[in-house]
Amino acid sequence: MYALVDCNNFYASCERVFQPQLNNCPIAILSNNDGCVISRSDEAKRLGLPMGAPTFKYKEFFKKNKIHVFSSNYPLYGDMSTRVMNILKQFTPLVEHYSIDEAFLKFEMYNPDNFDDLGKAIKNRVLQWTGMPISIGIASTKALTKVANKIAKKYKDRTDGVYVIDSEEKRIKALRWTKIESVWGIGRGNTKRLEVRGVKTALDFVMLDDGWVRSHLGVPGLRLKKDLEGQPTLDLENDVTAPKKAIATTRSFEYTFSDLGNLKERVSTFAGSCAEKLRKQHSSCNFMYVFLRSDRHKKDENQHRVGLLVTLPYPTDSTLTLVNYAVKAVGNIYRTGIKYKRAGVVVSGLVPTNAKQLDLFQEENPKHKQLMKTIDWVNEKYGDYKIKIANQDLEHTWRMRQEYLSPRYTTNINEILKVK
Repeated sequence: MYALVDCNNFYASCERVFQPQLNNCPIAILSNNDGCVISRSDEAKRLGLPMGAPTFKYKEFFKKNKIHVFSSNYPLYGDMSTRVMNILKQFTPLVEHYSIDEAFLKFEMYNPDNFDDLGKAIKNRVLQWTGMPISIGIASTKALTKVANKIAKKYKDRTDGVYVIDSEEKRIKALRWTKIESVWGIGRGNTKRLEVRGVKTALDFVMLDDGWVRSHLGVPGLRLKKDLEGQPTLDLENDVTAPKKAIATTRSFEYTFSDLGNLKERVSTFAGSCAEKLRKQHSSCNFMYVFLRSDRHKKDENQHRVGLLVTLPYPTDSTLTLVNYAVKAVGNIYRTGIKYKRAGVVVSGLVPTNAKQLDLFQEENPKHKQLMKTIDWVNEKYGDYKIKIANQDLEHTWRMRQEYLSPRYTTNINEILKVK
């Protein structure tokens, strides 16, 4: 049997743990640089606050409806997530950390008659030890746990936040209740394709012919169908240490930049960050994509969204090499008179550094390897990026606009709660 544990309104709940006076009050969490709403409490949803609402357009709405607004507090949210995941591992070692607020659990040694009690025991321990409310769906497959979790969350007064699909009758009833667009793994395109065929619910989907599903939705679609039928085809993915296939550093600026010098400095910093991430997972990249974006919310200003893919002459993880090519790319795509709000660097074509293909005619300066190793050691030991490349601003560290930031209660000794 599998379980899906989902923290309810995770970001808002993290704020409430340390500010209990906010219980039952509407809360909105903002994105990087306080750009737009990325999380809402149930109370804020009922007031009609949409997901993705631009902050500058909804300031009066926040004030009128007494919505408590917070900037994203990622150190707090990350730490609270880790605490929840560590508790879940006390019930089974088989845990897939699916997202910051979700985890799949697999149980192999439990009696199915006790799963409802087990779910409630998990829920109560997480709530008691962290203050985080959670919903749990339990079923024989991962896809069915998603359905069960939605039921637990939708009807929490009746389910007490835990719902178990442990019979064929419950499975059929749950699939009949679930709309096709709400099925895990069914995107917008597939939803439209299925609706044309008359599929409106998850039950309609599993009644389709296997051959048609494989032909139109591919092998992943067929596996999802089997999972919803109660045949496990999607197992836990526990290899969280697997190297990433691409690495990105992208940021929205606190203010718009229209001069090339500032843009080069920012992009060189992003390229340096990508290089550091590459070295941490012992990878080198063959390609680099650099992009610039103007502020799409300001319709009255000239817009410019552009990017450039750079093919590197050899696989590299050197900050010096990546910064050099990134700065050249910015110079090629920059347009005078545009106010840029966002930029980024994405490296791809990753290969293991110790097994990369060598070039017969050109290769990176061998001194880079030892230099990068020394820079990483110094920065790790002393922090705050004590060593930077010369074209990076030594005084400028990345700071997001966070006008509504709450304290980092669990990760900064100077911001912990004071008990009087």
